[in-house]
Amino acid sequence: MDGSLTTLLSLFSAAFPIGSFAYSHGIEAAVADGRLRDADAVRDWISVLVSRGSGWNDFVLFAQAYRATRLGDAVALGELAALATALAGSAERRDETLRLGEAYHAAARPWSEAPLLLDDRLPLPIAVGGVAAVVGLPLTDAATAHAHNFVSALVFAAVRLVPLGQSAWVPILRDLGPVITASGARAAEATLDDLGSAALVSDIAAMRHETLGTRLFRS
Repeated sequence: MDGSLTTLLSLFSAAFPIGSFAYSHGIEAAVADGRLRDADAVRDWISVLVSRGSGWNDFVLFAQAYRATRLGDAVALGELAALATALAGSAERRDETLRLGEAYHAAARPWSEAPLLLDDRLPLPIAVGGVAAVVGLPLTDAATAHAHNFVSALVFAAVRLVPLGQSAWVPILRDLGPVITASGARAAEATLDDLGSAALVSDIAAMRHETLGTRLFRS
């Protein structure tokens, strides 16, 4: 479509107003527990999430939502939304994906008012995948952009929590470039059979966050 690059950049901009800055996806608890103390630990933590953790599952669900929307399959989209909600392994992660999905749906209205997307309580990967399909973005490009957004949000949470200076966090984004690209491409070809997480420590950190006495983030 004409303007697809600018649409991609707009819909997946770090400045897109969905409030992702309020969520750490369990990183705050991992920092409090002493697991993330420097840039190397942050990079490795996020790399696992992207390649075989909660991030990977989100990318697969994103691609499936994209396909269901392109096919006009509202039933499949609803089933994917239920699955994405069920795969959120803690109350805060469930709240995170639903609130961010709702905010994304609202912010993306200038680009999309498709009937399939009128449910504003879709989990984030379902809402984003649906919008990407409606506006006609290439699947692999959109999945990679979604993965990059996921990584950027976690890096910026780590900037505030570890903390990390510019000389530390910029190389993290550079180093994670290949895994972002590879995961986006894999997700675009994946099926629901490829869902699965091997990031149990992150999942536990997300649950631990609910019991922290002092918190900067909502997850």
